[in-house]
Amino acid sequence: MKKAIKFAGLSLAAATLLAACGAKSENSATDKEAEKVLTVGVMSKSDSDVARWEAIEKALQADGITLKYKEFTDYSQPNKALADGEVDINAFQHYNFLDNWNTENKEELEVIAETYISPINLFSGTADGKAKYKSVSELPDGATIAVPNDATNESRALYVLEAAGLIKLDVSGTELATIANIKENPKKLSIKEVDASQTAPALPSVDAAIINNSYAVPAGVDYATSLYKEQASDEAAKQWINVLAGQKDWAKSDKAELINKLVKAYHTDEIKAIIAETSNNVDVPVW
Repeated sequence: MKKAIKFAGLSLAAATLLAACGAKSENSATDKEAEKVLTVGVMSKSDSDVARWEAIEKALQADGITLKYKEFTDYSQPNKALADGEVDINAFQHYNFLDNWNTENKEELEVIAETYISPINLFSGTADGKAKYKSVSELPDGATIAVPNDATNESRALYVLEAAGLIKLDVSGTELATIANIKENPKKLSIKEVDASQTAPALPSVDAAIINNSYAVPAGVDYATSLYKEQASDEAAKQWINVLAGQKDWAKSDKAELINKLVKAYHTDEIKAIIAETSNNVDVPVW
């Protein structure tokens, strides 16, 4: 009986040791898999976003990297989630939004890489459904231009009018511009401030209008009627370039290598083509 008990004890010890080794091995594998996962914070993904990220995922498979997404419906949440470590990076905002968020929340989230810009356009007014003008130079003296009336979009619109050569402002760069900042207006343009949602419907009643893409696309505005398209190279346009953002000192984190590989997978001709095709050339890659 003593021998039987001793044998049973040895068997139990061996089984416990094997189980412990198995658990350790399984945990090690799980830890290793976790090291190869990047969590990306995004807003609810559009068809263009889905196509873009699917191609990036496929490219990262060769390195065994898996992307997981945390989707948000409120613009106030993705940066908070990044600051709190709930996501490794996020992809939903431009420089202007990030800078303002950091200031308001006393945070230091960083730009990892630039991705694309969604340029706004100065569209010709319409008559009987057709464009009144084909170029900026055709706009007559005293022409009425509709612009969004909220502070941020009005400022952006005025900088676009300046880049198009129609006005000159007494502010520059990221400074907020208002109609009061127009110092030169050689054509004596009449700037009509309207709600951003009303800029597209205003086309039949104005000579031209600056319309955000979020209103131009659903309204079916013909982009061929654009008189001027905001350029990424315009002095005031950099603040509207979309970015991938990370925590402060992300480049020193244990996810830095994975993030750099994601950027490399993003900054390819394939992704450029996908952005152009799926956005109907509304979005423009900037890398």
